[in-house]
Amino acid sequence: MRTSSVRRTALAASAAALALLVTACGGSGDDQDKADEGKGKAAPTASAAAPAKTLTAAELEKAALAQSDVKGGKVATKLPATDDIAEDQVTTEDAACLPLAHAQNGVAQGEPAASVKRTFTGDPVKPSADTKPEGALLAALDTEKVLINLASYEGDGAEQAVKGVVAAAEKCAGGFKATAFGEPMDVVKVATGDAPEGGDEGVAVTLTVAADEGVKAPAKIVLVRKGSTVVTFSAVNLAAMATGKDFEVPADVVAAQVAKLG
Repeated sequence: MRTSSVRRTALAASAAALALLVTACGGSGDDQDKADEGKGKAAPTASAAAPAKTLTAAELEKAALAQSDVKGGKVATKLPATDDIAEDQVTTEDAACLPLAHAQNGVAQGEPAASVKRTFTGDPVKPSADTKPEGALLAALDTEKVLINLASYEGDGAEQAVKGVVAAAEKCAGGFKATAFGEPMDVVKVATGDAPEGGDEGVAVTLTVAADEGVKAPAKIVLVRKGSTVVTFSAVNLAAMATGKDFEVPADVVAAQVAKLG
């Protein structure tokens, strides 16, 4: 198994190194289940904002995250084919869960008028000098890779895009199976959390994914609507995929991107 984002991270280790890491850190998959305990299915926050202008592709490019907007990490404006997944390259066994698979792979919901993509890769943690080899490897992998999709919509398309993801999270709480870019993904649990502030509405979703060696690992999705634009953040952490430990979507990246939407 892999989530498509994990295989696309610029920090991907060799198969042998990742296997060593999983063996050294195995048995921690329950951390994600514990982290999800007590989290309710949060409804999206919303405001009665007036209809906003539908941004063109050129306007979305100007509004998209740039390197100068973040203090650390790397923002990429040109995505490789393995990051730039097309809608028809993503399928699910249950059609009701397709919005979640689209969001996780950086695919815009519905039929946007225009969309642009970016990626953000955080800086890895620097281990101390006395860190053991397994710990040093884990630290090198402990960074977030985020696919960012900005999509503009006509009419109520932006609102419907958010509603579709919220509905999918509710219907597919028990998990779903998907294929992206020809590779399978087995999601065993879907949970919603608190949406970030700054938009007109939004939703945060954690997918618990069946990874290698029996590990249950988190993959994160955040959607924020601002007027007629929806920005989707799909985040993974390679160390989390190996250990099952929870991680957070970089709040500064989300805040910086949402702020650029006005």
